[in-house]
Amino acid sequence: MDKLFRKDFTLLVIAQITSVLGSAILNFALSLYILDITGRVDIFATVLAVTSIPGILLGPFGGAIADRFSRKRIIVILDFVSSALILLLFILLGLGLASIAVIAVFLVFFAIKRNMYQPTVMAAVPTLVSEERLVQANGIANGVQSISFLAGPILGGILYGAIGVHNLLAVTAAIIFLSAVMEIFIQIPFIKRDLEGKVVATFIADLKDTFFYVLKENPIVMKLLLISAPLNMLITPFYIIGTPFILRTILQSSETQFGVGMAFAPLAGIIGAFSIGFFSKRMTLTHTYRYLGLYSVMILPMTFAVTPIMLNTGFWPPFITYSVFGGIFIFVGTVMSIFVVSTIQKETPDESLGKVMALIGTVSQSIQPLGLMLYGFAFEQFSGAVFIPVLIACFFGIILTIAAKRTI
Repeated sequence: MDKLFRKDFTLLVIAQITSVLGSAILNFALSLYILDITGRVDIFATVLAVTSIPGILLGPFGGAIADRFSRKRIIVILDFVSSALILLLFILLGLGLASIAVIAVFLVFFAIKRNMYQPTVMAAVPTLVSEERLVQANGIANGVQSISFLAGPILGGILYGAIGVHNLLAVTAAIIFLSAVMEIFIQIPFIKRDLEGKVVATFIADLKDTFFYVLKENPIVMKLLLISAPLNMLITPFYIIGTPFILRTILQSSETQFGVGMAFAPLAGIIGAFSIGFFSKRMTLTHTYRYLGLYSVMILPMTFAVTPIMLNTGFWPPFITYSVFGGIFIFVGTVMSIFVVSTIQKETPDESLGKVMALIGTVSQSIQPLGLMLYGFAFEQFSGAVFIPVLIACFFGIILTIAAKRTI
């Protein structure tokens, strides 16, 4: 039987973990540093949202680049440049020259890097494993992305409190540098495609072909995008912004309790990613709405956990309820996301895979910054009744579940 963990795929996964997760951790830690300076959760959410916009807008070009140039060379260059820039920020912070504006510029770069790196990795995966192992391989590669997306803010918050932003910069620079060195030894098959005319014109033509492919040849992708985009605006941001705020400010957890509560999400994501092989045999695309429904319903006990009734019972009942059901929420979301992405990859030709994956990432994340700002504002305004923003997220999830059943 064909092995999943061949040398090149294994190295790619390890490099992806260190690079993507390291960047996500640092991104959130720097945002928390800005929160410490300003002291407001809505400003913190706005900075986190606004600095991600350039990366999202340039995402499709990242996919086009992944299909036109050596995927190995792209990820190696991105990580070496990232390591150097993080080291530069480390020096500036030590000299007292890292203003909010300077940090925001670095956050913009990390957002651009993330939206170029991940489509390249996802486009490389099908070239490193057999078709029968593709779902499992995607489960791992996409799981790293999903876990980084959720665990980055969580681990960033924990490490920021534990070692401080300055030390975290030094550690992250070293880790990403080692990731770049590791990537040099990965062999990723690549067939060079000639550029037709000018580079920008060629990329624009590639993007037009991608939109045509999605609209005409593979309309299921468009249907999935119509569901995932509002999902990433109306549901996911509540967890990213709300969970640290609820655990730390509302429940007033200690450093250890905060770390334990935040650890439920990455643990659930890891379990979901590595169990996708079991669930994929029982899942169909037309029944994806059931998982979306379960995903949304899990928010109800999380809502109850932060109602005045539960909060008056002491620390542990609301803490355990919110953390455990938050973990299940992340588990279901991870399984659902990986299955959908794997299905799309199977139906997309290799020469278009990078562009299609970048398009999916761009569209699904394009309105998330607005969601982050809205939830930041909501939690600031309803700081005395935080169950209201959480309940709103549950309501949106139920609406999207009904829409998904009718659409897909």
